[in-house]
Amino acid sequence: MKRELGIARCGLACCLCSENEHCNGCNSGECPDNDCCENRKCSIDKNCGHCYECESECRKGMLSKIKPYGFTLFIKRYGETMLLDCLEINEKAGIIYHQEGVNGDYDDFDDVEKLIHFIKTGKR
Repeated sequence: MKRELGIARCGLACCLCSENEHCNGCNSGECPDNDCCENRKCSIDKNCGHCYECESECRKGMLSKIKPYGFTLFIKRYGETMLLDCLEINEKAGIIYHQEGVNGDYDDFDDVEKLIHFIKTGKR
């Protein structure tokens, strides 16, 4: 886990991403989707560092996917530090962020509350 990379604007866990070894997160300007990321553009327009800082219950862009949406809701409720702590504990317990491509254990949910429970406990 590269904890220093933290959480992307949209809620994805840059700290666990293995897709781009040279990316330093969406705030670095090095993200491959930097120019087309709807969540990055929107959060900058609203002067927010992350989507979780916004008051609206948005599901656009990456927030249409369960993992970033669930991570964003988790942070709104419990804070970014707790999410990072849980992700680190879960990684050490064998929970995988990316199994095939960008999908992993956190993507296997259709209910956001069940995902949030999984993040907190590491149990389905």
